[in-house]
Amino acid sequence: MAVLNKLKDATFRNIKAKDSEQLLADGGGLYVRVRSAIDGGAISFRLTYRIEGKQKWLTVGTYPTMTLKDAREARDLHKTSIKEGRDPALGKQLDKQRQYNAQLAELAENAKQKARLTVNKLFELWEKLDLVNRKDGGKEVRRMFEKDVLPFIGNMAVADVKKVHIINIIDTLLSRGVNRMSKLILSLMRQMFRFAQDRDIIENDPTASIRKSKIGGKDTIRDRYLSDSEIKALKEQLPDAKLLKTTECAIWIILSTCCRIGELCKAQWKDLDLECGTWKIPAGNSKNGIPHIIYLSRFAKNQFSTLIKLKASAIWIYPNTDNTDHVCEKSITKQLGDRQLADEREPMSGRSKYCRTLKLADGKWTPHDLRRTGSTIMGNLNVRPDIIEKCLNHVEQNKMKKTYQHQTLEAEQKQAWKLLGDRLELLTSQNANNVLVANFSVA
Repeated sequence: MAVLNKLKDATFRNIKAKDSEQLLADGGGLYVRVRSAIDGGAISFRLTYRIEGKQKWLTVGTYPTMTLKDAREARDLHKTSIKEGRDPALGKQLDKQRQYNAQLAELAENAKQKARLTVNKLFELWEKLDLVNRKDGGKEVRRMFEKDVLPFIGNMAVADVKKVHIINIIDTLLSRGVNRMSKLILSLMRQMFRFAQDRDIIENDPTASIRKSKIGGKDTIRDRYLSDSEIKALKEQLPDAKLLKTTECAIWIILSTCCRIGELCKAQWKDLDLECGTWKIPAGNSKNGIPHIIYLSRFAKNQFSTLIKLKASAIWIYPNTDNTDHVCEKSITKQLGDRQLADEREPMSGRSKYCRTLKLADGKWTPHDLRRTGSTIMGNLNVRPDIIEKCLNHVEQNKMKKTYQHQTLEAEQKQAWKLLGDRLELLTSQNANNVLVANFSVA
């Protein structure tokens, strides 16, 4: 039976708020509730019903969002549900809970997406918290990643990076023939992803199951050094190489002091004392963070004296082009490499046309090979191995010796560098072809 609606439309439209709340019956359990004037006079539609022996009230809607006609339709639908044993109030609560749960899920998904850092953002965080502690502040790692890693996976979410993405990066490097670089970059990526894992940014490290030993074959330890005949040949070939005079000096300084190329490039005039014959390498410039004093031979002093005549900066012995900092460590290495191209290779555009002037009999050599050559000459002159290690500023590997032996062996080091300098003077002299192997020793 259809419900008889008691309220006329005109009556409803002319409802006015009074001093007290009004509850106007429309029929079928539907009421129009009119708040008091002092409470704003808001109008809502309420349904009263009985279910399971209990009297209940349900707010169906509010006016004007819901019209009287809409309220009556809602009443009829609810009454049908009540007849079927379904409580409309409980259904409304469930709808609210579903809506609330949906909102929670949406918020959680938004938070999850926000937490999904890209690899670019992860690298910046790693750089800020970890790489900044490296000597160069992470500049070299950033250079490598910007070239070989971030272009491939930088825009990916860290959680989406899989083993296959890492393998693709490594394979690209291997295709270029840079096997050692591929191992190094894998190691750095592993450090970055473990950094992310430690901070719960990701659960699994995509590099974890990749074995570095399986990439690019076995590592080979470089043992290149220049023989006496090659040192003589180098002296003869240098004029044809058209190197900067400062670069020529660098070759002989590294060879006669056994320093590292980076230590020389970062050297400052204040650390050099030719009168005392010393060059101090501060801890910040040495590879192992240990300060080092090199006692200069006459041969080494002559090279620094030449640099003094060419002095272009008040601070740096090897300044950059605008004298604002030291020269890039790769600059000298690049100049030497450009002059040792294989016969079948053509020089790259913008590179030196004197591309084969520094090739030596036993193959390509680098600044670090000069350091190895100097220490080898010391050994051939019967300098004790422990003294050579001191000259190289190597860290003692034996824990017992490292803990209890702190002697500097200053006099022995001075003598070792003197012997090396004397030998180089002989090898680079006008009568170098008549040089015989001398048998010097250090007491």
